This record gives sequence, structure tokens and C-alpha cells, in this order.
Amino acid sequence: MKKQEEKCDMLRLDKQLCFPLYACAKEVVRRYKPFLDELDLTYTQYITMMVMWEKKEINVKCLGKILYLDSGTLTPVLKKLEWKGYLTRERSKEDERNLRVMITDKGIKLKGLAEEVPMKVGKCVKLEAEEAEQLYELLYKVLGCMDA
Repeated sequence: MKKQEEKCDMLRLDKQLCFPLYACAKEVVRRYKPFLDELDLTYTQYITMMVMWEKKEINVKCLGKILYLDSGTLTPVLKKLEWKGYLTRERSKEDERNLRVMITDKGIKLKGLAEEVPMKVGKCVKLEAEEAEQLYELLYKVLGCMDA
């Protein structure tokens, strides 16, 4: 009977690592919304632009890998950002299957408007710098284990 109780106990929500990860991610992204609304960006568009501000030009497959997004999710995001004038997409002349994304001048200017967003969201999270660093390292450790 004890083994059966232990098995059932493992199905309790408060015993699951996935639930607080899910709930925290959802709540943190929700905190971004008012700040991103001012920029007319969704969270997924925002993280895409963060990569574009850093890389300037990137292969779509590499972008998807960095963002942990599949092409079915990423393609509409890229189309919308292209429609807004923040980036352009272009097929490689050497290999038509290879799609490159390039940031535009308008996309570069958007970075200046977005620079305050991380600080504003950080005020909502209320972690000490050391706690935030530990959490960051642990989350990337979990992601690394998932990639392996």
C-alpha cells in the first residue's frame, strides 16, 4: 500500500517541478505585456528582435535553435516583423532552402525604444542580483539537460 501511495503522491501538483516553471514563465511574460504593448510587440517578437539586435543577420534555423522555436511558430513571427519593417527575409542564392533574416534600420532604431524593458520587468520580479544569477544558471542547466 505504501508504494501505491508514493506513486499517487508523485502526481500531486505541488510535487512537480514543471508546474512552478510553467507558472513563473507565464507570469513573467505577462509582466512584459504592458511594456511590449507600447512597442507593438508580442513577447515572441521581442525575443526575436533581441537576437536580431545582437546578430544583425542570421539563418532561420539558427534563430529557431537559439529561441527554442520550431519553424511553424517562428515563420509567422518573422512575417509579422517583416511586415512591420523591422527585418527582411531572403533565400540564399546558393541554396534556396536556406532562409536568412536581416535587421533593417527601423529594426535597429527599435532597440533604443526597448532598452528600458528589462529594467522595468526586473522591478516586477523582485529577486536579489545573486538570486537572479542562480536562477538563470539553474534554468540554463535544465535547458542544457533537455538538449543532451
